Amino acid sequence: MADSVIRLKRQLRYQGTILKIYEDTVLANGHEAHWDFIHHDGAAAVLPVADGGKILMVRQYRNALDRETLEIPAGKLDAPDEPKIQCAFRELEEETGYRTEHMEYLMSVNTTVAFCDEAIDIFVARDLIPSHQHLDEDEVIDVEAWELKDLLDLIYSGKMTDAKTVAAITAYAVKYGEGK
Repeated sequence: MADSVIRLKRQLRYQGTILKIYEDTVLANGHEAHWDFIHHDGAAAVLPVADGGKILMVRQYRNALDRETLEIPAGKLDAPDEPKIQCAFRELEEETGYRTEHMEYLMSVNTTVAFCDEAIDIFVARDLIPSHQHLDEDEVIDVEAWELKDLLDLIYSGKMTDAKTVAAITAYAVKYGEGK
């Protein structure tokens, strides 16, 4: 199957602060086609588990959806070669105002495989230590503590749709909680 698609050319069409948009010219099944491709350097996310088992979530406005969303803390790498676990430690404290000494790898997800190469490593943080948020000047983030079962209800009712968050919560539930 891989032989049926050959990339002939890749042209950068737009470069923003977090992504690059390319137009690829490919030969697919003997026919020339033009495909969009979005490059993202990668990101890390954290499922923070507070004492008592509640999960800390962040509520923030997302311009692409023109509404607030409830998500696990996450952020882009500061540089393409930044270790994702380092990014996870930073984003936990920046967004929630908590830090930890240890993170456990949970999973990796590719967010939109049809046209984007973004990959997010997701970690679980426990033994949270109070610190303070370090938000970007354009960020407004509220931190909320949620029961796992209530987050699963939001997922299964279609009210929570952020892919990294859905994947992280369901994987965590299977590995550590509701799914056991």
